[in-house]
Amino acid sequence: MTESTPPLSRRALLTGLGALAMPGVARAQHGSAHVVVVGGGFGGATAARHLRLQMPGLRITLIEPAARHYTCAFSSLYLAGLRDWESLGHGFEALRAMDIAVVHAAAVDVDAVARTITLSDGQRLVWDKLVLSPGVDMRWGELEGYDAQASMYAPHAWSAGAQTRLLRDQLHAMPDGGTFAMVIPATPYRCPPGPYERAALVAHYFRARKPKSRILLLDAKNEFSKKPLFLQGWKALYGDMIDWRSLDHDGQVVRVDARRREVETAAGALHRADVLNVIAPQKAGWIAERAGLTDASGWVPVHPENFAARQQAHVHVIGDASQAAPMPKSGASANSQGRLVAAAISAELLGQEAPQAVYTNTCYSLIGPEYGISVAGVYRAKNDTMEEVPAAVGISPLDAQPWFRAAEARYGTAWYQAISADTWGN
Repeated sequence: MTESTPPLSRRALLTGLGALAMPGVARAQHGSAHVVVVGGGFGGATAARHLRLQMPGLRITLIEPAARHYTCAFSSLYLAGLRDWESLGHGFEALRAMDIAVVHAAAVDVDAVARTITLSDGQRLVWDKLVLSPGVDMRWGELEGYDAQASMYAPHAWSAGAQTRLLRDQLHAMPDGGTFAMVIPATPYRCPPGPYERAALVAHYFRARKPKSRILLLDAKNEFSKKPLFLQGWKALYGDMIDWRSLDHDGQVVRVDARRREVETAAGALHRADVLNVIAPQKAGWIAERAGLTDASGWVPVHPENFAARQQAHVHVIGDASQAAPMPKSGASANSQGRLVAAAISAELLGQEAPQAVYTNTCYSLIGPEYGISVAGVYRAKNDTMEEVPAAVGISPLDAQPWFRAAEARYGTAWYQAISADTWGN
């Protein structure tokens, strides 16, 4: 330093050092930082959209293989003939109109050190921040006899698409008086109350079209989300059509013969079905494992204040792939996480204070078209753990009047419309 050079202020020095430590900060100030988001569902599309709302000059790329995303949420209405297939589909036109680059390819490799991601079409993108929202994959083979090939005979239908349509076709082709059997895994899995809503809406379809049929639920656990409400609703609307077998009552399936549509329980009981729905054990979507972010559980441990992966600070993993218990794996959770992570990334790139890490989940379940139930929760990060805020938990009351159940069914439809608009802008 010469006498003619003025000394650096402490603030200027720290600012310069911070920009060196986080290259994305410096680039963000010039509008050239690049955030890549993988997954166009409730988590990823929300993160991309809210990043744009908060940082108009940010470069954002959304990676999603499908040209149109179909939701698992409300797919049981499709199975029951209460919704058509395209009502579950959402395009990406509104995101493109916000100057978000949408690339229809699969992510096949991540280099967290070089900060690059390789796509199935050969592209190699450089990123400053990476958001992964890859959903779930099945743990093929963990349940004896059940693999990808077996799912062509006994579909899981736990990722919306061909499997959902296959299960619907099987249900509609089933003769009256047949048995629909569902194998339900232990937690964690995508959408904890999902199997029980599916059972209810299939029962609604059976009552109208195949009234002599029965539903057998073989469950690897004793408790489930909204259990008293489901049991009460099943009984009120469908009598004894739904037979739920818990873990303590020989509900745990240990072997599947998909071609014969036969399952064996831990006690050796054999059950045959006309339609067999096997919801397999699950894990984080493949790219999270490929990136080296999963642990022995198969899920990605994250820091709850911003969902940064514990193994890589500049990779955020949201939605079903993350391990964020007690926050459930749901579309509403993924949407809430996507909003928070967008705010956290924006704050970091702009050198601003991080947002308060508070998340919400709202889950509506339909037991019939005019019979809805719900649960809601608020979660917050505290001491690097996720905790539920006790005073903020809400659940539908037992023994509610029909008008109340009908109102909750309408609220559920309104929720789907609102979250779809917030996620995809349509």
